[in-house]
Amino acid sequence: MTKRKTQKRVYKIQFHNRGKLYELYAREVSQSGLYAFVEVAGIIFGERSKMVVDPSEERLKAEFSQVSRTYIPLHAVVRIDEVEKEGVNKIIESGGAPAPAGNVAAFPLGPMKGE
Repeated sequence: MTKRKTQKRVYKIQFHNRGKLYELYAREVSQSGLYAFVEVAGIIFGERSKMVVDPSEERLKAEFSQVSRTYIPLHAVVRIDEVEKEGVNKIIESGGAPAPAGNVAAFPLGPMKGE
């Protein structure tokens, strides 16, 4: 077997939620049975023994602590990458925050009503 087949896959998912850019690392990403949703399971969080605590990762841990699978609307997904190892989950504030590196941009959305 090759090294790639013996490793567990890790995906980095970037998506918009309530005016912020979320970046999550997960073990499973697939097309959902729900029309126009991406299914994400096995969200990976860093070790609790770290000396430095990232507040945005702590907020994500609290938000997704009881979640076994989450369904993200397809139009909110910016990018999904298969990566070698997990990184730090984070929430990037929009407006004034630097844009994510790379040449992929999200499809522009109109103003959301009710937010």
